Amino acid sequence: MIRKPFPSAALLLGLAITGALADGGDPVRGEKVFQYCYSCHSVQPDEINLQGPNLHGIVGRRIASQEGFSYSPALRGFAQEEDRWSEALLDRYLTAPYKLVPKTSMAFPGIEAQDERADLIAYLRSMGEHL
Repeated sequence: MIRKPFPSAALLLGLAITGALADGGDPVRGEKVFQYCYSCHSVQPDEINLQGPNLHGIVGRRIASQEGFSYSPALRGFAQEEDRWSEALLDRYLTAPYKLVPKTSMAFPGIEAQDERADLIAYLRSMGEHL
């Protein structure tokens, strides 16, 4: 009888992690990463009275476009250069907001870990793309 080796748990875990990153992150893990954001932002469609704009449907949405929200002059200027929040642009912004949008009023240093950013963007995407 020829026995085929069973893949090790570490190999299987590595494949699962690689798969999650390759497909654009994991929204379940991204919900946990969203804890960095929840004190100022919401993803609930009707919740708008927070310090930051609502992030429901942020993927694909026009930059600085939430009705009634007072965006900083820096972000309004950025919106003149970039049209919409693509996943790639969100990734760049979430890495270091002050580097992408100098003088932004968002007091958040960014998320260094690429996998955390991918998971967060997957979570935001799962909260409804803006069409």
